[in-house]
Amino acid sequence: MKNILLFLSALFLISCGANKPMKTEKEKLNILAEKYVRLGLTIGVYDGDFVDAYYGPDSLKPVINKGNSFPKDSLLAAVNDLKKALGQIADGATNDTIHTRANWIVQQLNAFGRRIKIFSGEYASFDEESKELFGAVAPVYPESYYQSLVAELDSLLPGKGSVQDRFQQLANKFIIPANKLDTVFKTAIAEARRRTLLHYDLPGNENFTMEYVAGKSWSGYNWYKGHFNSLIQISSDMPIFIERAIDLGCHEGYPGHHVYNTMLEKNLYRDKGWVEVSLYPLFSPQSLIAEGSANYGIDLAFPGEEKNVFTKEVLLPLAGLAPTGIDLYYKALSIKGRLNYTRNEIGRGLLNGSMSDTAAMRWLLNYALLNKEAAIKGLAFIKKNRSYVINYNYGQDLVKNYIASNDGTDTLPGKRWIAFGKLLSNEVTPGDLLKAQTRKQ
Repeated sequence: MKNILLFLSALFLISCGANKPMKTEKEKLNILAEKYVRLGLTIGVYDGDFVDAYYGPDSLKPVINKGNSFPKDSLLAAVNDLKKALGQIADGATNDTIHTRANWIVQQLNAFGRRIKIFSGEYASFDEESKELFGAVAPVYPESYYQSLVAELDSLLPGKGSVQDRFQQLANKFIIPANKLDTVFKTAIAEARRRTLLHYDLPGNENFTMEYVAGKSWSGYNWYKGHFNSLIQISSDMPIFIERAIDLGCHEGYPGHHVYNTMLEKNLYRDKGWVEVSLYPLFSPQSLIAEGSANYGIDLAFPGEEKNVFTKEVLLPLAGLAPTGIDLYYKALSIKGRLNYTRNEIGRGLLNGSMSDTAAMRWLLNYALLNKEAAIKGLAFIKKNRSYVINYNYGQDLVKNYIASNDGTDTLPGKRWIAFGKLLSNEVTPGDLLKAQTRKQ
C-alpha cells in the first residue's frame, strides 16, 4: 500500500519546474493528459472491467503490485486533483481546442470517481449513477407505455396465445443454422464494410478477426487492439436470429465500434498526438457515444427497407432459410426496437430497490419479448453493468438527434455520413448531444 501511495503522489504532483517552466497551454495539457491515462490504467489494475482498450505508449502503464486492498481514497484524491488542474486549463484556455480537450477529460474523470465508488461498494441511485458515469439521465416511461407497444404487436401478429409466444414462433423461423453462422456473419460484415468505405477512407491496414464464444451475458463484443485492428467476438451458445448478423456486424464493426476506435486512433492519437484517446474506459461518457453511435450506425448503413431487402436477397439464401414471413418479422422488429427502453426501467428498479429479480424477469419476458434463456442472460447483463444499459437506447436517440441537427437529415444520407464521421473523429461529450436534443425541442 505504501508503494501505491508513493506512486500516486508522484504521479499527480503538478510541478512547473523552476528551470524549465511550461511555455504553452498545449504542453501543460499534454502532461495532464498523460496523468489521466496513468490514472485510468491504475484503476484498471484493480477493476478488471474498467479499461476496455488501450493502445498508447507502454511508458504510461503503471508498474505497481495490485496489493491486498483497493486504494479508494488515494484514487479519489488523484481524480479530484487532476480535475482541478484541468479545470484551470479549460477556464483559462485561449484556444478552443485546448478548452475542448480539457473539458472532455474532466467529463471522463467524473466517471472515474463514480466507478471507484461503485467498485468499493458505494452506490447511488440509477439516475445519479448514469449521470456521473455517462453524462446523461434517460427518460422514464411508465409500464403503460410498454403495454401499448405490446398491444401494437398483438394486433400485428397472427395466431392465438401470448404476444411473447407468437413473436417467438415467428422469430424462430429465422434462426441461423450453426453450420451457416460464420458464412452469414462474414457476408453481413463484408457488406457493412463495403457501404462504410464508400464514405470513409479508413487506414489501409485496418482489419478485424472474429471468434465465436460461449458463456457471455452479451451477444457481441468488440475488443479494440490498436493499430486499427479489432477482435470481434460473437456469443453463439444461444440461437442467433437472421437480423442479428447485420445488427452485430454494423454495431461491432462497420460503421460501429471498430470504425469509431479506428477514427479516434488515426485522427486524434496518431495524427494529433492526443494521448488521452488512447485509453477507452468502459464506464465513462465515451461509452454513451460509442454504444449510441454503434446502434445508430445500423440504420445508417442499411437505411429504410435496405436491411430487409439484403436479408431477403442475400442472407436468407445463405442460411438456407425460406423468406416466408420475413416482411412481417421486420415490421414486428421495428415495434420491438421501441421496447428497448425496457432495460432502463429494469435497471432503474433493480438499482433503486423497487423491483425484484422476479419482476425484472417478467418485464424481460413480457415487454422485451425475450425467450426465457435470453431473459436470464439479459438480467445478468443488467445486474453486472448497471446503468450502462442507457447507452444503447437513449444514446442511440441522442446520436440520431445530434446527426440531424448537424445537417444529417434523413433525406440526405450523404450528409448523415459526413455528420456521423465528424462525431466519430472528435472528442464529443454527452453534453454536446444533449444540446442538440434541447435545440430540437
